Amino acid sequence: MVKERWEAYYVAATIASDTCAVSISILVGYVLGLGTHVPWLGDVTPGVGVVAGLLVLVFLYLCRAWDPRVLGQGSDEFSRLMRAILSAAVALGLLGLAGQALAARPWVFGLIPLAGVLAALGRLLLRSQIRRLRARGRCALPVLAVGNVESVGDLIERIRRDEQRGWVVVGACVPTGAAPDGSDSIDGVPVVGDLDAVAEVAREGAHRIVAVCPAPGWSPARLHQLAWNLEDLTAELVVDPGLMDVAGPRLHVDPVDGLPLLRLTRPTFTGVAWIAKHVVDRFGAVLLLLALAPLLVTVAVAVKLDGGPILFKQTRVGRHGREFTMFKFRSMVVDAERRLAALTADNEGAGPLFKLRKDPRITRVGGVLRRFSLDELPQLFNVLNGTMSLVGPRPPLPVEVASYGRAAQRRLLVRPGLTGLWQISGRSDLTWEQSVRLDLRYVENWNLALDARILWKTLGAVISRRGAY
Repeated sequence: MVKERWEAYYVAATIASDTCAVSISILVGYVLGLGTHVPWLGDVTPGVGVVAGLLVLVFLYLCRAWDPRVLGQGSDEFSRLMRAILSAAVALGLLGLAGQALAARPWVFGLIPLAGVLAALGRLLLRSQIRRLRARGRCALPVLAVGNVESVGDLIERIRRDEQRGWVVVGACVPTGAAPDGSDSIDGVPVVGDLDAVAEVAREGAHRIVAVCPAPGWSPARLHQLAWNLEDLTAELVVDPGLMDVAGPRLHVDPVDGLPLLRLTRPTFTGVAWIAKHVVDRFGAVLLLLALAPLLVTVAVAVKLDGGPILFKQTRVGRHGREFTMFKFRSMVVDAERRLAALTADNEGAGPLFKLRKDPRITRVGGVLRRFSLDELPQLFNVLNGTMSLVGPRPPLPVEVASYGRAAQRRLLVRPGLTGLWQISGRSDLTWEQSVRLDLRYVENWNLALDARILWKTLGAVISRRGAY
């Protein structure tokens, strides 16, 4: 596959950043080795660092951590990085065990993990740079959208919403070869052909991505033919599996008599990763409460001076439908619940949600707290007592749960979160359907890397204040 020039630069920058991280860890090992013995780690032999560094670089290559398709977007990049670091540490540990060399221990338990942390930080810096460039319309891959008018329109909307992916739809092919109502475009994207012209259009337009959506007449034989026609081009074929936002570890290829089938496994919320999530929740809540203690006290005093109790307590529904008391800093007048009925007619929220951009019940202090999400900080105590998680679906009210359909009920398979996909994707600006879809996407595709990504992006969402009111 021929890469764009910016892709080659980005891959080279990532390799250089990772190599720099490994070199720094080797240098740290050399400095520590001047004293020979490090408490809890043992004798640090700098010479072993060369082997450790080479192992890290080799496993970064073997784990495809430099694949341009995952760099700069999603959590898969960091999953591969963590897998490479862990593999290198295990390999060095086994070599040390086989050679009865204790000198490997400081590198396995200290310096290789340090290289992983530095590499992750370097990749985050590179991501911030490419996102700034993409915000200016640069470093994007041209996409040819293929399918019926409805599915192509939905794909265009999704790609525009997901700016960080770095895709831009520049053309569309639909069954009739023309947009509806005599128009020549769909949502501003020109229609450039019908379904029979996809390969030719991709060749002439130098499209890098050919995204195939549902459309009448798309048989396996036709998709095979399209894939064969695209093999000699720089275009990559992406096919919508129609599996409702399910991806990652739950999708497996199971060949049956040579026929590859996508196998969808049930979501699991047990095992080491799930235990790790709960440990991170408790430990993270304690650290955040200690770090934010001065801010919490300041906010509490401000709310008290504004009149009324400091905390607002409300019944919410948690995992498996169990109700719990959720804590927030009070941001409304004391009788806000009683005044709700009089405002129902002005509801701007969708579905069972009640939202008003200019809710008259919000106090002066409460308005500031809501803009910066400070009113939600007491939910850290909910995380600490196990009724909530740092990351998860939005905690619903019992009246909302009573109206849930089968799809929305799946949100209750996990603990609600202090933040989540809804928090970083628009919050109150989302429709009810978008909110449900984001929560379901989280439940169906949960993993630790996704949690880490959401926590990182929450900071930007809070600072931008988008959808906070």
